[in-house]
Amino acid sequence: MTTHSPSPHDLEPQAEAVQPIGLESRSIDYVPSAERHGKVSHLGPLWFVSNINLTAMATGVAALSIGAGLMWTVVATVIGSLFGTFFMAFHSAQGPQLGLPQLVQSRPQFGYVGAAVTVWVFALVNYVAYNTSDALLSGAAFNTLVGIPTGVGYFLAASIAALIALYGYHWIHRVNRWLNWPLMAVMVVLTVAALSDSQLPDGAFAFGEFKLAAFMTVFVIVAGFQLGWAPYVSDYSRYLPADVGVRSTFWWTYLSSGLSAIWVFVLGAVMSAAGPDAADPVAAFRGAGDRLVSGFGWVAVFALLLGLLSVMGINQYGGMMSMISIRDSFKPVKPSVRVRAIGIAVMFVTVWGIAQFVGIERFNTFYGNVLIFLAYLFTPWTAINLVDYFFVRKGNYVIAEIFKARGIYGRWGWRGNVAYLVSLLVMAPFMVTAPYTGFAATALGAVDYSIFIGLPVAGLLYMFLCRDLDLATERRLVEEEGILPGAH
Repeated sequence: MTTHSPSPHDLEPQAEAVQPIGLESRSIDYVPSAERHGKVSHLGPLWFVSNINLTAMATGVAALSIGAGLMWTVVATVIGSLFGTFFMAFHSAQGPQLGLPQLVQSRPQFGYVGAAVTVWVFALVNYVAYNTSDALLSGAAFNTLVGIPTGVGYFLAASIAALIALYGYHWIHRVNRWLNWPLMAVMVVLTVAALSDSQLPDGAFAFGEFKLAAFMTVFVIVAGFQLGWAPYVSDYSRYLPADVGVRSTFWWTYLSSGLSAIWVFVLGAVMSAAGPDAADPVAAFRGAGDRLVSGFGWVAVFALLLGLLSVMGINQYGGMMSMISIRDSFKPVKPSVRVRAIGIAVMFVTVWGIAQFVGIERFNTFYGNVLIFLAYLFTPWTAINLVDYFFVRKGNYVIAEIFKARGIYGRWGWRGNVAYLVSLLVMAPFMVTAPYTGFAATALGAVDYSIFIGLPVAGLLYMFLCRDLDLATERRLVEEEGILPGAH
């Protein structure tokens, strides 16, 4: 398939687009039924392992640093994880139904060009920010493990991740299945180490004073981490057969990602409580492991680094897809291994430069801001995208039209863009960050309620603006195209 006004025949080619050496050839294009395979249960290892890594563990460190106290941080972490993962898992459920990457699905809401200059730019910021965090921790891990400079360590880690990203979807799934049980075993031992650590302060597990402002900030950080998966979660379910249901995709994603997030965030917070003076998160994790069994800290950091290499591959893959999506909105791009390799290389160099500027000594500050600001950016988008899919169009999209610059979805989807911008403006007074606290948040005692404002405003406003859409005509075109479940 090309992005030049494809027809249904283009969307269902007779020959499977698979490279002889196993490289994925597709990027932002539709995955035809002939190439759909795999089991929905494969989503379990993918999303479980994706949270078992140094960066996710550092999220617990960042959460504890807010000042809510360990036990209230744990409570906020559990609630925030379950909340953020709820929306992320519903995005995952779109993959088998549409056979499209997540961001391309934003075109019906935001327009062919509109999605590129709003949602996709923010998505690219998401990938770069997380990749930068990954880069800093991977460099620190290599330095801790084998003593090489952090810059060299990042190049080694990013090179391995780039290779995984270049091979693409199937190898990303495969690597995560290989890592699933070994990383789970390491997590069990790390949990024993953290809970029995002699350096935990007295009364660490007692509920102290409840501080609502700190509690809500932890909630936003954790929910934001899980919402951060939303712009690319269906990229890893889009090759599943179209008859895989929404319910099964949702639960395999929700349970695996939600539970692993809670586990790793809480563990990171507990280990940070025992080693608050550690130079960086990697040092805290190694110290916790070594205090259980001498030398186990090295094993733990190595295992978490392996998990990080996997998620770096996912982030490089997603960043590449975002770049191609933006480029395609202004000049159609023919999917190929070459264009994917160029996108991965650009991500590699960009992230390296930013990581050198930030430095590991400023990791906690940088990462804490990343989590909060990305939560703000993707709260309105997730509401608009899910409302459009489940309540407005109810899963009915004309796939060929999504790839037409002047198709039925238009160049600028004014409804999605208006709802997005309005919701951001409404959220702003309720935001709480280091450089800015909104007037409404100040009046409410610096408590961050912005997510609870942004979600309903974006979703309800978008639904209101869509009341005059010609859905009957769109449904007829879907039936004529005849490639989506239920379209026949």
